[in-house]
Amino acid sequence: MPVLAPIFAVLVITAEQLVQWRYGAAGVVGLLLLAMGVRANSPGVSSAGAVLLALLVARPAL
Repeated sequence: MPVLAPIFAVLVITAEQLVQWRYGAAGVVGLLLLAMGVRANSPGVSSAGAVLLALLVARPAL
C-alpha cells in the first residue's frame, strides 16, 4: 500500500494539471467541488462540480 500512495499522488496531480491546462481555473474549481462533494458525501456540492465540468466539456458543441 505505501508504494501505491506516491503513484496515486502523481496521477492526481497530472489529472489536475491536465484539467487546468485544458479548461482553466473554472475546470479546477469544478474538479475540486466534485472531489469535496464526494468526500463529504454531499450530493449538492458534487452535483455542482459535475455540472460545471459538463458545461466546460460541452462548451465547444454548444
